[in-house]
Amino acid sequence: MSNTTDKEGFIAIDDIMTPRSAIENPQQVNAKLGNPLQGKSLEDLQEMGQAYANEHGLQPYTEEFRKGAVLASLDEPLKFKELQQEMFTAQDVIILDEEVTKKWRQPAVLYHMVVMCSVAAAVQGMDESVINGANLFFFKQFGIEDNEWLKGIVNSAPYLCCFTLGCWLTAPFNKWFGRRNTIMITCFISAATCLWQAFTNNWWHLFIARFFLGLGIGPKSSTVPIYAAECSPPAIRGALVMMWQMWTAFGIMIGCVMGVAFMNVHSDSIEGLNWRLMLASAMVPPIIVCCQVYFCPESPRYLMSKGQHTKAFESLCRLRRSKTQAARDLFYMHVLLQNESRMARGFKKITEMFTVGRNRRAMIASEIVMFMQQFCGINVIAYYSSTIFVNAGFSHLNALLASLGFGIINFLFALPAVYTIDTFGRRNLLLTTFPCMAICLLFTGFCFWIDAGEATSPARIGCIALGIYMFAIFYSPGEGPVPFTYSAEAYPLYIRDIGMSLATATTWGFNWLLAVTWFSLEKKFTSQGAFAFYAAWNIFGFFATLFCLPETKGKTLEELDAVFSVSSKAHARYGAAQIPYFFKRYFLFQKIQPPQLEDYEDKLYENSNYVNAERDPVRRV
Repeated sequence: MSNTTDKEGFIAIDDIMTPRSAIENPQQVNAKLGNPLQGKSLEDLQEMGQAYANEHGLQPYTEEFRKGAVLASLDEPLKFKELQQEMFTAQDVIILDEEVTKKWRQPAVLYHMVVMCSVAAAVQGMDESVINGANLFFFKQFGIEDNEWLKGIVNSAPYLCCFTLGCWLTAPFNKWFGRRNTIMITCFISAATCLWQAFTNNWWHLFIARFFLGLGIGPKSSTVPIYAAECSPPAIRGALVMMWQMWTAFGIMIGCVMGVAFMNVHSDSIEGLNWRLMLASAMVPPIIVCCQVYFCPESPRYLMSKGQHTKAFESLCRLRRSKTQAARDLFYMHVLLQNESRMARGFKKITEMFTVGRNRRAMIASEIVMFMQQFCGINVIAYYSSTIFVNAGFSHLNALLASLGFGIINFLFALPAVYTIDTFGRRNLLLTTFPCMAICLLFTGFCFWIDAGEATSPARIGCIALGIYMFAIFYSPGEGPVPFTYSAEAYPLYIRDIGMSLATATTWGFNWLLAVTWFSLEKKFTSQGAFAFYAAWNIFGFFATLFCLPETKGKTLEELDAVFSVSSKAHARYGAAQIPYFFKRYFLFQKIQPPQLEDYEDKLYENSNYVNAERDPVRRV
């Protein structure tokens, strides 16, 4: 690696001009990482692509890498039409054009990868929801039906493991084994522990089995979205990463189906055969994943991080329609990985997540959505809806059928989020759905007062079910898909791995807290108070989103850097201004312009994108 410095304070690193101050300031490095190839001449780009091919044993594909380097420098895919047309073959032009106009026309291998990731997400959902129906039976068999804390501890064991151990194994597992191996190992753990649960005969043995289930849940919940993102083409990456939450909802629904299917299965020789089969049924999807994961290519980004450039190119050739596309994406990964390697700061990266304003605001926003994914109250229903329905007056069969209805609604209303998350926007989805979820939870809680002395009142039963179903309708396109998508894009590239580890640990930690406290909360507060408690948290989520969450829809990395560089105080003023605007626009029907974030923005740099660090240090507010 050769570095030279020009008189204007720019450092040439591997032929990429980087501002001197950017080497010092991560805020400016983030912007440079957006596309460090922009501004270079066609000749320089072609030479860089050829040099890369020669250096890494890819000489047979030199021409593809010459074209790929040029394509990698473009900020819009269709700008290739403005270049020298003789550079591209007729087949190149067709495929590159269809990359935008027919973005879902992709190789079968890519869709096989999507199916594998979707089944892995369904594993997650089943692992969470099969306990719902089993609760109705093993509590009594193990003699803990009157002990609220033991019931909560047994149910929440996997999430305790995720929070304390599982999520933090993500980085070492991926480093040691790779993406595919990590997915295979965690699915094997899920399958083995689900079978183990079926053979337990007391509450502490079931707790141990479920605790080890968390070793399958935690690393998988981080690795599968990362694997999908690293294999997917940019044009459909957001929708494919979104599949994680959608198919997790599908797995939750299938878990409810298993509760109904095995409810009446009994045996004279095996006590509790029904709930044992419910828990064991969750071993089937992870076995399917284990059988097909090695038919998918390994993540090309992971292979490149290990110096296996030829294998990375072969992997991308299977995931893209042409070798030119594969060369473009591989070369661009190489450039970004070079920049990342220069920013390796060890534990300093952790401190910069809190001390650098841009990073801290991303962390706060990510933590808010991850915290609210649990404290909006969804997993109270996912884990305990059967018990809630029994308390409302349902029979065991009807409680399981009602829980199945919740699972179906939760899945069906997650489908539109594939479209709305990139059109309506992350922030707008949350601002719309939080108040609606609060109203639904209040309605559900208050319905427990209907005919309180009649355990089987049709009005009481119907209204409680309606409230829970309406809650699921608003959760599925809002707090369901937004948190993982938002967290994955909010952090700058050089601390994204640490940020996502913190985000997943947060969601599983509060998941455990919610699961372990529900029975005690319901006993002390009554059902009315318990639902009102989570309704209040949804109101908190609304205002936290309004004041602290920037919109990230449709933003490039450079634009997100600018968005998160706006001070917290300025964004809070912008959020506050939206309240009177909404009232005047939609209640008084005044035709007024909405407030714009840039009107409240504090200018971080006055005269240029790059300034002398000694003269204008990075603000840490």
